[in-house]
Amino acid sequence: VIYVLNTKKENNLIIHYTKNLPENTSEKFKAVVDKETRLLSASNHTATHLLHQALRSVLGTHVEQKGSLVSPKHLRFDFSHFSKVDANQLQEIEDFVNARIHENLKLEEQRNIPMQKAIDGGALALFGEKYGDSVRAIRFGQSMELCGGTHVAQTSDIWYFKIKSEGAVAAGIRRIEAITNKAVGGYFEAVEKEFDAVKQVLKNAKNPVKAISTLQDENSALKKQIEQLLKEKAGNLKGDLKNEITAINGVNFLAKKVDLDAKGIKDLAHELGGELDDLFLFFGAENEGKATLTCYISKSLVSSKDLHAGTIVRELGKHIQGGGGGQPFFATAGGKKPEGIEAALEAVKTYLN
Repeated sequence: VIYVLNTKKENNLIIHYTKNLPENTSEKFKAVVDKETRLLSASNHTATHLLHQALRSVLGTHVEQKGSLVSPKHLRFDFSHFSKVDANQLQEIEDFVNARIHENLKLEEQRNIPMQKAIDGGALALFGEKYGDSVRAIRFGQSMELCGGTHVAQTSDIWYFKIKSEGAVAAGIRRIEAITNKAVGGYFEAVEKEFDAVKQVLKNAKNPVKAISTLQDENSALKKQIEQLLKEKAGNLKGDLKNEITAINGVNFLAKKVDLDAKGIKDLAHELGGELDDLFLFFGAENEGKATLTCYISKSLVSSKDLHAGTIVRELGKHIQGGGGGQPFFATAGGKKPEGIEAALEAVKTYLN
């Protein structure tokens, strides 16, 4: 146990501190390295070397390390690159690193060698890092870098390398986050549990992928059938609604609650608008416990009567405890109070007075 006061990072080593000071600070203490934590850190650190090599091999030698973070649980590696790394490239990079792991490459370490000799021997020096005249060079197969960190004795100690994410952190800088060793085991266990849960939902189908594909095809077919039925329903409803339209102050007006979804209402409103002039439609609907209001106004009325559908639904949306907006001739509003639809339908009539 080390009795010190704070927590900080020195030379890539995390030093953990405690506030529990001994009574007699002049006593001698023994510092002990946590072997498991060190191995996990070494696995992730060594993986960054192999990842750097993989990136330069797959993406190009323009790739340079721009930063990294290594902990016992995961690693983070920032590098220069001009575009998103696609899924195929990420798989190729992951496969490259795991191939080096399976080759069981031994650690080759050179301590206190001249800087130039290490560079001439093929070692990569990180841009922006300051090095002394003598350096430490680390080699695993064809990967050779100047490094002062902790590493595994052979790459098989890493066990496995898994990329978790890739994304941009700045212009021309990408970031890969990955895991190795024990963390990968936990990741595979979680994936297996999720897979077992999926199989149970699929009633333990022998071929889950085929079963899911079949469900997707059936779902797509059912959606098309529902869309067709809603279209036919709207078509049948259109004739009935035309008979309910009344003339108020030179405007063909209808305010009504309908049993259609948002797309069906929009299609219906525009179809009626294409058949009748000077039309003012105001529809209310309830779907899945939520209310919607839709207003359609012929463009001729927008200018001659100074009407604006967006303003109308925004004001009447208060009745359904919601809001919305849109264009002068077509707008919608949504709210959480379906019982307010009737009040909105009644209130819209005041815009024609």
